[in-house]
Amino acid sequence: MTISDGKSDPGGDDRDSEIVKETELVFLRNRVKELEVENAKLLSQVSSCQCQQMEVKHDRSVSDSSSLVRRRRVRKGDKNSIPSHLISKRYVALKIMYFGKRFYGFSAEAQMEPSIESEVFKALERTRLLVGDKKDSCYSRCGRTDKGVSSTGQVIALFLRSRLKSPPGDSKAQVNGKTGERPEYDYVRVLNRALPDDIRVIGWSPAPVDFHARFSCYAREYKYFFWRQNLNLSAMDIAGKKFIGEHDFRNFCKMDVANVHCYTRRVTFFEVSPCQNSHEGDQLCTFTMRGSAFLWHQIRCMVAVLFMIGQGVESVDVIDTLLDTKKTPRKPQYLLASEIPLVLRTCEFENVDFICSPGAAESLRSHFKNESLTYQLESVIYQEALRNCLPLSNVSTEESSCNGIEKKKKRAEHVPLLSRPTEPSYEERAAKLKPRKQETCHV
Repeated sequence: MTISDGKSDPGGDDRDSEIVKETELVFLRNRVKELEVENAKLLSQVSSCQCQQMEVKHDRSVSDSSSLVRRRRVRKGDKNSIPSHLISKRYVALKIMYFGKRFYGFSAEAQMEPSIESEVFKALERTRLLVGDKKDSCYSRCGRTDKGVSSTGQVIALFLRSRLKSPPGDSKAQVNGKTGERPEYDYVRVLNRALPDDIRVIGWSPAPVDFHARFSCYAREYKYFFWRQNLNLSAMDIAGKKFIGEHDFRNFCKMDVANVHCYTRRVTFFEVSPCQNSHEGDQLCTFTMRGSAFLWHQIRCMVAVLFMIGQGVESVDVIDTLLDTKKTPRKPQYLLASEIPLVLRTCEFENVDFICSPGAAESLRSHFKNESLTYQLESVIYQEALRNCLPLSNVSTEESSCNGIEKKKKRAEHVPLLSRPTEPSYEERAAKLKPRKQETCHV
């Protein structure tokens, strides 16, 4: 540094600061290079020591992830995993039994759960017997039983997964259910393992592709159980025989004018008969009715009127009057018979023989026996309550009359059917429906 006249050079400090910065920058650059060299050495050491182990772990993770994807696809029924047209399937009819008390009818279309149909499809999906979805299966059902109604012979038809590799036209394979030494799926056993206790598949049958569970059925048989009490069975049988033949049953059903325009149906058989069961001297009886098809609530309406005849409050001839729709165009208002005792017993088809393997049949027998015993135990509990929870012997006559135990309720006076208020006729309902259709079309 040059000193002149005791004063410092003002530009000297700036040059010194620049030199210091350049020196520090060179140092930092060199240090970065050293660190990069050290980092490279460490990476080479790591790769030489753990390369093989890391590769193995990587391979395992890839294989595990692929297996999880495969499992996920199988569980969710991903259509992209196996195209449905590559899956072997066959058209099958299934005979189904169900105890309807806890269900909102057979059909799932009412969107009231639980329904028998929804439970059946859950089982089909769970067992992976369903190929695609419900729409792809060409599904059909024989009937739509109401809430609480049971069945021992409901029939549905749809495409199910099959072990067969033979073409659909191979009738021998269709009947025997096997190709070579490979047997067909035991549909009854497989589905019953996935169904709730009050629904059971009791048989299956190969079906032609043009088979339809509803329109291919030529006869349906219903049973309605009741306690005889003081009913006149003879009068009920005479009245019930009047239903046989082809009649307009619009006064014995709930009209669905939007979908049903013909209310003529053919009843081919009617019988009143006692059953083997009895309780405390009261005989269990049944109505048996068979026909080609039935209307909405038709059986329960028929039974309701027959009960009035059995009680002696209506004449046998009232059946003739109600069947004559010219004389009685409007249905009298009356309550339906209870739905719980009604059973769709069987649906009949031509050239359809339902199959049940010996093992599946034995399982069904055991299951039905156990369920029957369970319900009998429940009945015993109610009988025990009836005997012990209301001890009439410990109650005085005065108390019993005050509590209403011995005092009988006054029965409501019966209003003859033909004197009751009536519902609108079919023509009146249809006339009201037309303006609604027109409004809907304009919208």
